[in-house]
Amino acid sequence: MSESRIQIYTDGACSGNPGPGGWGALLISPDKRKELCGGEAQTTNNRMELLAAIRGLEALKRPSAVDLYTDSKYVRDGISQWIENWKRNGWRNASKKAVKNADLWQQLDAVNQRHQVRWHWVKAHNGHPENERADALANEGMALYR
Repeated sequence: MSESRIQIYTDGACSGNPGPGGWGALLISPDKRKELCGGEAQTTNNRMELLAAIRGLEALKRPSAVDLYTDSKYVRDGISQWIENWKRNGWRNASKKAVKNADLWQQLDAVNQRHQVRWHWVKAHNGHPENERADALANEGMALYR
């Protein structure tokens, strides 16, 4: 693990739900900032929120200590509270139904295990500069598919 913590701010956006969507990730290390975005023609907001976190963590070249900030309680709670039960139950939730977005949860689980991640929730559209930038990146990614 590297000595200093990397900050990753993520966000997802969707025009309609489902509809065209985008994701954005802002990575900040002591000596560098990197911005990432992308999207899909037909998706949901939750899928874009998950993809933002996945792509942000995948962008790290080596195992790292990370503070990941998301305005999605779905992502934060899913990865920090629910995922172990889902795995134990064969990707079924407490109602015995298939976990939605299991393909992305499995990807997030794999990349999350590569790093030492502390998951944080931030309130959306509350003037937090890095969260606002992640939102703008998600909208840039979505614009490619409108």
